[in-house]
Amino acid sequence: MTEKLRFWNDTPTKAAIMDFVAAVSDESSPKYVPPAHRVATFDNDGTLWCEKPMYIQLDLVLRKLAAQAESDPSLRSQQPWKAAWEKEFDWLGGAITKHYQGDDSDLHALLGGVLSLSEGQAVEQIEAEAKDFIENERHPMLGLTYRDCVYQPMLELLQYLEANGFINYIVSGGGRDFMRGFAHDLYGIPRERVIGSTVAYRFVESDGGGAIEQRAELDVVDDGPGKPIQIWNVAGRRPILAAGNSNGDIEMLQFAEASGKPFVNLLVHHDDAEREYEYDAGAEKALQLASQRGWTIISMKNDFKTVFPFEGT
Repeated sequence: MTEKLRFWNDTPTKAAIMDFVAAVSDESSPKYVPPAHRVATFDNDGTLWCEKPMYIQLDLVLRKLAAQAESDPSLRSQQPWKAAWEKEFDWLGGAITKHYQGDDSDLHALLGGVLSLSEGQAVEQIEAEAKDFIENERHPMLGLTYRDCVYQPMLELLQYLEANGFINYIVSGGGRDFMRGFAHDLYGIPRERVIGSTVAYRFVESDGGGAIEQRAELDVVDDGPGKPIQIWNVAGRRPILAAGNSNGDIEMLQFAEASGKPFVNLLVHHDDAEREYEYDAGAEKALQLASQRGWTIISMKNDFKTVFPFEGT
């Protein structure tokens, strides 16, 4: 068993997590859950790493869209190329926040731009590009490389759960091919346990054995009600621990709640303006439900002893 969550403050939140893990992993406990059923699912953006001022994957998309606008001035008056060209971070991040508040007007425009970048991209190229991007590019406000924007306490929680027989999955609205490029290296989660949004694919024959390429068509949007569906498709079990931070994670948390087994649901609350960001936008309903249903709300301000890896060991 690993050191017991040393990057967490000694709060009721830490105690609740540790008590749950101890109960379900102790064969003598009435709450014991066999290892095969100890499934834990984690949202990525805003749960495992920073999502402001926009999703990290969106920053990569922004740079590509800006390059298109550089080559074609006619795109500069159209969204999302306009936001990319003018570096309107608020518009890009706001499109996702509005989506979680029930307004998809900007999301449709954003998806159109994202899909335009997918056509003909080899999946291995997407993964390699993602790995290089998070290791070398920096957060525009925090100044950290993107790989250092992971939340150290959540990384530690993943390791703690694995040491206690849990099977961890990433379940994110972000692109699956993008996350596969770094999930094992950054989180210790193998590629086959990365669940995310996908586009359509095609197989292209070649003398070198062929390639899988992306197409400019949506396949699966792994968000909201899509999350439990994809968890079932991939894992074939309900989680007994689910962690998220927004309204888009509600259905995943409800899916765990109805497992018929002991469970704990975690909702990361961004309430630390000094060390990260402070916001509830896009999480209003989730926070309300967490209070009503007894889900565990993780206060970044009060529960995290440190936020990012560089702050201490």
